[in-house]
Amino acid sequence: MQYKKFCDVYERLGATTKRLEKTKILADFLQKLSNEDKKVLYLLQGRVFPDYEEKVMGISHQLAIKSLARATGNNENEITNQWRKIGDLGKVAEALTKTKKQSTLFSHKLTTKKVFDNLRRLSELQGAGTVSKKISLISELLTSASGVEAKYIIRTLIGDLRIGVKSSTIRDALSLAFFSESERKEAVSEIQHAYDMSSDLAQIFELAKKGRKSLSKISLEAGKPIKVMLAQKAKSIQEAFEKCGKPLAAEYKYDGFRMMINKKGKNIILYTRRLDNVTKQFPDIVKSVKKYIKGQEFIVDSEIIGYNPKTKKYVPFQQISQRIRRKYEIERMMKELPVEVKAFDIIYYNGRNLIKEPFAKRTKLLKKIIKNKKYKITTADQKIIDNEKEVQDFYNQAIKDNQEGLMLKNLKAPYKPGSRVGYILKLKKELRDLDLTIVGAEYGKGKRVGWLSSFILACKGKKGEYLTIGKMGTGIKEKKESVDAKEPGISFNQLTKLLKKNIIEEKGRGVKIKPQIVVSVTFQEIQKSPTYSSGYALRFPRFTALRSDRKVSDIATLREVEKDYEAQGEK
Repeated sequence: MQYKKFCDVYERLGATTKRLEKTKILADFLQKLSNEDKKVLYLLQGRVFPDYEEKVMGISHQLAIKSLARATGNNENEITNQWRKIGDLGKVAEALTKTKKQSTLFSHKLTTKKVFDNLRRLSELQGAGTVSKKISLISELLTSASGVEAKYIIRTLIGDLRIGVKSSTIRDALSLAFFSESERKEAVSEIQHAYDMSSDLAQIFELAKKGRKSLSKISLEAGKPIKVMLAQKAKSIQEAFEKCGKPLAAEYKYDGFRMMINKKGKNIILYTRRLDNVTKQFPDIVKSVKKYIKGQEFIVDSEIIGYNPKTKKYVPFQQISQRIRRKYEIERMMKELPVEVKAFDIIYYNGRNLIKEPFAKRTKLLKKIIKNKKYKITTADQKIIDNEKEVQDFYNQAIKDNQEGLMLKNLKAPYKPGSRVGYILKLKKELRDLDLTIVGAEYGKGKRVGWLSSFILACKGKKGEYLTIGKMGTGIKEKKESVDAKEPGISFNQLTKLLKKNIIEEKGRGVKIKPQIVVSVTFQEIQKSPTYSSGYALRFPRFTALRSDRKVSDIATLREVEKDYEAQGEK
């Protein structure tokens, strides 16, 4: 397929804000798309790999500018100045490509395959000369690109397509393209389920073309990542019984991070909630799984919690979060920040897909195959309870044990990958905490000069947009470097380094930031406010943790904010 033709689809998608129109544009395109070109489904998401592949192109705005300068013959400073004025590096690329200062003898028409292949190769480059090789691969594409093609090559590289297409839009478009009106509603659900199982839109496209029977054949496979099932918040114990029934399973809600443990033959593979492969970061967990879980193949859902190696007391997530990111000095980190696995569900075992089995049956199997070993791996602390007093007592015990509260579960419920279900509820110490993303900031003054501070927070709107909800400046350390086993946390300097890669616009001291970084925030209360686009403001928000284990798609929604606002009024 000619890349120019594909860019025409980008243009039409970006020209409308109406979701139904976007869905129709995509459906028409998908009907004509061949299996040979199916990987363009990744490009529609601004990616070149399926969701479960952790490879990234690793292109900063600065590297994109260098590549653009080489391809067009313009000065890097000129390009940077234009970008700051326009706020869209893609549009800068489009304008400069139309008026190239450099003539090209060997330019040729771009295909989606050529674009795809060059962008994929970016993630494979390592070692000496990597930057130079990346610039060559990018400038090779830009040299042959028309204005509109250059715009979308650059936008893809920096992860800012600006076409307003989510995976749910592609899901609905697949349903519209390949199913009749009478079966479309069920097809949407089946496509979503298949996507949650495979995390691969190109594969789903191929199956959807064959019909609903093909979609239903997709199954779990040990070793391949799967989206986890998520819980909703419980307003009260009474509400939990209403939604989960009596009796229900009450389990500790651990102050840790989610991990899907896979075993396939002799191989152990560990995935986070973000679908990142962190096996190399946790050789201690690999060793415990081999020793204490029986089975040839399985997928076990778990929470990883840290503890003090001297006192054996459990520590907050913030203290062990660095282990997810750390790729060096693993042995030292294992000693300073040991972890324990708390397994609470199993969805695949020795060739059997268990997601449709009731939770009671799954947890019974889990307890049978795991040999509990304190501070290594155990099943979750659990009680089957049918009255409110026992739940309250168990909740108090969880808090005393330095955990966040309880998970309350329906014993008859199936496992729904990728869904936030109403039959599993979390009962926490307080409602006043949210996971949000940073969409803006200001450069600090005085002792914070050179660092970003006063961070603008956002939740997710009903259409997937990012809605501002307040500014945060406390809970972050002043020291230049502070991620350390003895002194957990993150400094302004470290957060600035992380965010600088995602700055998309600068104006005076203020910067606009691409939503990529997820943070946990506590606050005193939620107030209504016309100042922020969500219509709400957090009072005294405070940073508590960098959630590197979560994607920006996992942040709190406007509906959750509204529920918390209503709940605090009832309180």
